[in-house]
Amino acid sequence: MVKLAIVIGAFYFIYHKTVHNNQLALADFITQLEKTLFTDYKVVFILLIFTIFNWFFEILKWQNLVQTIQKISFLQALKQSLGSLTASLFTPNRVGEYGAKAIYFYKTKRKKVMLLNLIGHFSQMIMTLLFGIVGLIFFKLNYDIHFPIFRARRFVYYLALFIVVAFGGRFFISKKIRGFYWSKIISFIHQIPKLIIFKTLLFSLIRYIIFSHQFYYLLYLFGVEVEYSVVIKLIFAIYLIASIIPSLPMFDWLIKGSIAVFVFSFIGVNELIVVTVTTLMWLFNFGLPAIIGSYFVLNFRFVTK
Repeated sequence: MVKLAIVIGAFYFIYHKTVHNNQLALADFITQLEKTLFTDYKVVFILLIFTIFNWFFEILKWQNLVQTIQKISFLQALKQSLGSLTASLFTPNRVGEYGAKAIYFYKTKRKKVMLLNLIGHFSQMIMTLLFGIVGLIFFKLNYDIHFPIFRARRFVYYLALFIVVAFGGRFFISKKIRGFYWSKIISFIHQIPKLIIFKTLLFSLIRYIIFSHQFYYLLYLFGVEVEYSVVIKLIFAIYLIASIIPSLPMFDWLIKGSIAVFVFSFIGVNELIVVTVTTLMWLFNFGLPAIIGSYFVLNFRFVTK
């Protein structure tokens, strides 16, 4: 019910913001959209390159992690990553991905596979947190935000509480995960070579840089003429806020869109542009890979001894 309320609220917020755009602005925007995407194939090619590299490093990250229990080829890692993405689209916060990846392996290895997937997500969240804090601080210090949470004296307190609740609630509330006590989980993590952990963090960093700059590139295409250092920090803040809000992956564009509309309103970016950019980001980075992944789901065969 909470997730449904968030989705409905986000949809209403976007509707309320976009419906009040005057007809001239809407006509100009449609003209810009046609010129940008439907006539310039070079632009579409560049956006696809962003998407390919984004998922290339995600697949490399999974291949790197899973080699601690079983060596797999890049093609196998690709099938598992895209297939599990497709299977997780209708599950909250992509939790379906854990089970989807696990069934590619023997039953005796599935708990470890789920833990490796958790480590992969956690490494990505670390990047979102590090860059997002920079973005939130910049947002607070440079714009007049009329929310009690952003009052100067309380900002640091709420930010610290935000981080503790976000990561504590998400990863450390339960004493066990799928039959694994935390002592066993920590022991399992310690068994992973440091080089693999380093590569996992590196791939997560590269992915974050890629998709955040894909977001910036789309804004640039639609004529958003704001200094790069300003826009990129606001993008960091948007990704951090969006990562904490519970939602279904299929509505990810809606949640990010409502947050982005609010954040970019402080620098005067048209709401229609923001919603279109977040929608295109979802289509390129979730929709298209999920369509490819559906092929692997339809051709999936259970692993048997």
